[in-house]
Parts: sequence; structure tokens; C-alpha cells
Amino acid sequence: MATLSTQSVSRLGITPSYAAVTGGGDACEVGDDIMLHFKNTNAATYTVSIAAIAAPFANVTYPALSVVIPATTGDKMIGPISAGLYKDPTLGQAIITYTGTTTNGTVACVKLQAP
Repeated sequence: MATLSTQSVSRLGITPSYAAVTGGGDACEVGDDIMLHFKNTNAATYTVSIAAIAAPFANVTYPALSVVIPATTGDKMIGPISAGLYKDPTLGQAIITYTGTTTNGTVACVKLQAP
């Protein structure tokens, strides 16, 4: 499992760096200002799942967030990656897993900076 570096977006913009998605999964920072940007140039789709660890309301269970990244020109932004739902109590980060063909799949973890 790889830990994704968080890149800050400012008013001046950002040219994000992308990492290859890791077959064994990835982890990222959590927060209401955190987004994940996935790209896919493979001829097959793949699915991103982010484990829902906690729930903001008692006696409510949330399923993992599951998003299909389209084939060939797939481009999806997912977020916010809220700590209240996705912060793993052991790692302190969100746990991301992938199913399907992840060859040519990339991801960037971005954080919106305060004005």
C-alpha cells in the first residue's frame, strides 16, 4: 500500500502530479478539503473503493464509497474524503482499494488551501 502525497491547490492553480494506482491499494490524507482525481487510459474500467470507517450518526452504517473509473479517457474527481467517514483509526488515513484492471490508472490527492 502506497501513501499518496497531498498537493495543495491555491488561487494560482496547480499542475498536479499523478501516481500510478497501486494494486495492493493506497492511502491518503482525510479532510473536508481533500479530493482524489483519478485518470484511466486503459481499455478497461476499474473501480475505486474507499472504506467507510466511521459514521457521523449513532446506529447508522455507511457502505464503502465505490466509483467506476471509465475506460480509455476516464477522468473522475472523488471527494471530499471526510475524516468523519473515512479516517481509519489505526492509520489515520483513508484506505483506497481497486478492482479491475488498474494498468494505466493514475491518481492525485489534492487539498484546497484556505484563501
